[in-house]
Amino acid sequence: MMKLKHLMAVLAVLFATQAYANNHLGVEPLKLDVPEMKAELVSPAGLSLIAPVDESNEASETAEASAVVNTEVNAWKPDFSFFKSKTNPGVKPYKFMDDMTFVGVPLFLAGMAIKGDKAMFRVNNKDGKPNTQLLTDFKTGIDDYTQFFGPAMVVGLKLGGVEGRSDWPRLLASSLMGYAIMAGFVNGIKYTAKEMRPDGSTANSWPSGHTATSFVGATILHKEYGLTRSPWYSVAGYGVATATGVMRVLNNRHWISDVMSGAGIGILSAELGYALCDLLFKGKGLLRNDLIMDNENPTFFSIGMGIGLGNKSIDFSITDLQNPLRFDPSLYEVDGTEKESLEFRAATVVDAEGAYFFNKYIGVGGRFRVRAMSAKSFGRYNDINSYDSNEAWETLLGGVYDNADQTLDMTAANIGGAPISQIGGVVRSDHLAEFTASAGLYFNLPISSRWSVGTKLLIGRSFTQELDIDGYAQGHVKDIDYDLWVKNGDIFRDPTTGEPYFSLQAPTNTSDNATYNVEWDYLTLGAKSSTSFGTGLSVTYRYKSNFSWRLYCDYDYTKKEFTLTYDPYYFIRSALTPNAYNLVANSVVSPYYAALEPMVYKKDKKMNFFTLGLSFLVNL
Repeated sequence: MMKLKHLMAVLAVLFATQAYANNHLGVEPLKLDVPEMKAELVSPAGLSLIAPVDESNEASETAEASAVVNTEVNAWKPDFSFFKSKTNPGVKPYKFMDDMTFVGVPLFLAGMAIKGDKAMFRVNNKDGKPNTQLLTDFKTGIDDYTQFFGPAMVVGLKLGGVEGRSDWPRLLASSLMGYAIMAGFVNGIKYTAKEMRPDGSTANSWPSGHTATSFVGATILHKEYGLTRSPWYSVAGYGVATATGVMRVLNNRHWISDVMSGAGIGILSAELGYALCDLLFKGKGLLRNDLIMDNENPTFFSIGMGIGLGNKSIDFSITDLQNPLRFDPSLYEVDGTEKESLEFRAATVVDAEGAYFFNKYIGVGGRFRVRAMSAKSFGRYNDINSYDSNEAWETLLGGVYDNADQTLDMTAANIGGAPISQIGGVVRSDHLAEFTASAGLYFNLPISSRWSVGTKLLIGRSFTQELDIDGYAQGHVKDIDYDLWVKNGDIFRDPTTGEPYFSLQAPTNTSDNATYNVEWDYLTLGAKSSTSFGTGLSVTYRYKSNFSWRLYCDYDYTKKEFTLTYDPYYFIRSALTPNAYNLVANSVVSPYYAALEPMVYKKDKKMNFFTLGLSFLVNL
């Protein structure tokens, strides 16, 4: 029995062993991967020199130690080494004048060419301001800060440890040189030319110092980071600089000629500063080479600024009146052919444009353009500021006659005080601004590796922001006492002359404290949206593989319906009691009733615009 038990146990072990062995049939033999060991010299900072070795986790600990070392070596750190010179190997040195484009020269000359296209005229006399200056309600101080956008960006990136073109000593020398040259040019010209500012404040308008400062900074940002890191740094710099120049015009601190010349001086000064430092430093202090693009496709994004030429006046005649039956031309000394004109200076034009090219020759793209024409003369429409306290009153109400056909004496002495204590106008917007968004085909013809000519065919939509002058008046409310003779329910008239019989008494204050203070739309000029067509011819110079300058002449055509509303005597509604106003506005009594209604003109006008400008391109 015992032998049988031992025999059964042996057989069970044999079967179990065979089953276990069958489970491992086809299993690959165990292989040991030995990590590749590479000798490397690293900084021991932060690493322990003696550490316990655990052979089971040797591979993972080796990876962790490598990560720690790489973190230590590549860790971000700010750059405060202002006086420490540094030159990276393999950076190509610049030769003297090697990086000059001279694009600032045509900008400066363009500003000089249109410097005479300006005029001082009477527009605003509110709040004790002299009656010889242009004032609007557009005011912003942003341009006082945006002029420093370029250097602020450069310093911020540099302190943040982002390497640019130059080390600190070379950057500071190039920047200071550029700003010094700019200051010499600007101040030397300002106090020699002695051009009056649009707001009449000082005689140091041309060229614009804010614009010049802004374009020096933009060019420094372009050279340090746009050429070496990303072209979008250049777009940001020149975009903000352009906006600064536009704000100087809108703030009525500068003419467009001042801004154009200031931009030219700023670019040229920065380029000269860098050229001189390239001569002094040679290859020292350079950290990065320029970016190189092998793509010859002319796909681009650009920002530009130009001068708008072409239509510079909008004329209206008595035949353009929408309510001609209400007006007798003989009362306004016009013969039906005489024109009333609003004249404008050369326009300020700012563009953002881009196109994608399928090959070297043809592409599709679009353009957003802002054209702002500031008023040069309002013609007779600024007469609101020529009134003294009683002139407007006497002109209108002096025509109210009595039954003896004698003009009523409306002087202040006769009516118990001046009905108008103050009257004038405030320019809310002296610009007729046009916003145009267009799209279409772009064409390019390469002349060489650097030069090309191009054209385009665009169609888009144009929107206009109106010109606006508000009137204001204040004084004492007046009443007119009168007796009108009525016979059989009808106004009794002189059988010979046909004039009504009535008697008037001089106006008097309705009460000792009855005053009025009114503001209204004195003059507005606007236009409906319209379809715009555009083309143009351009010459492009690619001075870097991914940067170009483009000189262009564009032509734009649109047909607009302009509406001019002229309401000079709206204040009479507030200056008279309702009964007195009805008397004056009654055609039976007063021959001047029509003048109390606004004059509304409408006219279709074909607008032909030419734009001569310079744009900065990023080739994508």
